[in-house]
Amino acid sequence: MLREIRPAIVLLLILTAITGLAYPLAMTAIAGALFPAQAQGSLVEKDGKVIGSALIGQEFREDKYFHGRPSATVAPDPNDSTKTVSAPYNAANSGGSNLGPTSKALADRLKEDVDKLKAENPNQPVPVDLVTTSASGLDPDISPEAAQFQVPRVAKARNLPEDTVRKLVASNVLGRWFGLLGEPRVNVLALNRALDQAAAK
Repeated sequence: MLREIRPAIVLLLILTAITGLAYPLAMTAIAGALFPAQAQGSLVEKDGKVIGSALIGQEFREDKYFHGRPSATVAPDPNDSTKTVSAPYNAANSGGSNLGPTSKALADRLKEDVDKLKAENPNQPVPVDLVTTSASGLDPDISPEAAQFQVPRVAKARNLPEDTVRKLVASNVLGRWFGLLGEPRVNVLALNRALDQAAAK
């Protein structure tokens, strides 16, 4: 019987070493060599300090910044571990709200968000991505329409001409991958950094 078990154990150890150690280490080394920034999480730095990632959204609340998509991610409540609290863009707990189209809580939140945005820019239809969360809750991008919708508020808060801000948005639109995949998008963190630089001039 030991004769039959020994090859199975040896094979298990060999495959564990190959697929559990050698392969992941080789892929990590190759990714680090070919794509060093992406392998480290596409981190964004300012003055030598990490301020975020190009792949994970951030919450911007001030009127002088463009806002991203709402995030439904949560974290454990520090006062009661059996409950959770809202923690936008929490990469440790990626996920949507799981609220369906018949949910009153979702309908109430959507109505509140739409009303607030309509008051901000009454002449334009509210882009859907400014009121709906992504499946991950971490989406760093918004549509060009969502960015343009926010131009009047941002321009007013920054005391900049709307035309200047619109051009800044247009220059930060990223096209489809390889010209085919996905939709045009604007990375909110990159746009806000460009906005800060433009305002500082």
